[in-house]
Amino acid sequence: MPAGPDALAERADVRADAIPPDVLASTEPLVLRGLVAHWPAVQAGQGGPLASIDHMRRHYRDATVGAWFGPPGIQGRFFYDDSLTGFNFSAQRVRLDGVLDALARHRDDARAPAIYVGSTTVDTCLPGFRDENDVPLPGLEPLASIWIGNRTRVAAHQDLPDNLACVVAGRRRFTLFPPDEVANLYVGPLDLTPAGQPISLVDVVKPDLARFPRFAEAMARARVAELQAGDAIFIPSMWWHHVEALDSVNVLLNYWWRRSPAHMDSPVHALQMAMASVRDLPPAQRQAWRHLFEHYVFDADDDTAAHIPPAARGSLAPLTPDAARQWRARLLRSLNR
Repeated sequence: MPAGPDALAERADVRADAIPPDVLASTEPLVLRGLVAHWPAVQAGQGGPLASIDHMRRHYRDATVGAWFGPPGIQGRFFYDDSLTGFNFSAQRVRLDGVLDALARHRDDARAPAIYVGSTTVDTCLPGFRDENDVPLPGLEPLASIWIGNRTRVAAHQDLPDNLACVVAGRRRFTLFPPDEVANLYVGPLDLTPAGQPISLVDVVKPDLARFPRFAEAMARARVAELQAGDAIFIPSMWWHHVEALDSVNVLLNYWWRRSPAHMDSPVHALQMAMASVRDLPPAQRQAWRHLFEHYVFDADDDTAAHIPPAARGSLAPLTPDAARQWRARLLRSLNR
């Protein structure tokens, strides 16, 4: 078995209405114990799964959501099929109250089907929920999403935004890996993914080290924490995270935001273009482009263009909204030739 992961760093002194800026700007993950324990939704959930469901029903207003349903045999692990060309679950648009009914109906089933509503805008499906249950994050303009399901597992993946995830009901176990562990996580297809982000093919709960031997190195650097209702976790941008929901009814509300100007494009597009135009070059040419990327992108600082007069720096100048639009226009013209 791989070496055991380390415990995540924790704090129990942070208030939801006064989260220190250094917490939300951290490049390391952090558990915030009891951050939202005062929420009415968390308090209601102390009465059991049905009480959590009833609290959500109070805010339901005829909303449809994207939901995943899997047979009992997948044991809550939403994943690919054996060929990696499809999935072991079905994705459907359904009424949220129907999902809540199914969770209530199967709450005591030893072999319940896997039921999962992921990353749904909370204000759309449960209007008014955040009037009582919210974390103020002034200046960040976050997107608030809700996640509802039973005992399910989401494979290790990365997200571009920073993420503050608050456990409303049930327990969740988070296993996190630093961004530089990508080579040891055996990431699956980039073009066909369960929810948009590429995922690790390794079952973190039962890793097959004969098939994925380097995963032992990733696990040696992993961080893990089990969160109770009322706890929260801050996950910095691009940290890999595997999430297990451990009870028959689990609810999580999270906040996403990016610490970059709105006019900046997604780095994913740059990666895709690099794969299309650089990856398959001859080794010597690829190495030459590595040096250019390092000079102009990864190691860029004030000295990179210091030898050029400011008025003549063009694309070497700091990126502005107008410059970003011009870059995109030139790129589109080039791609459409």
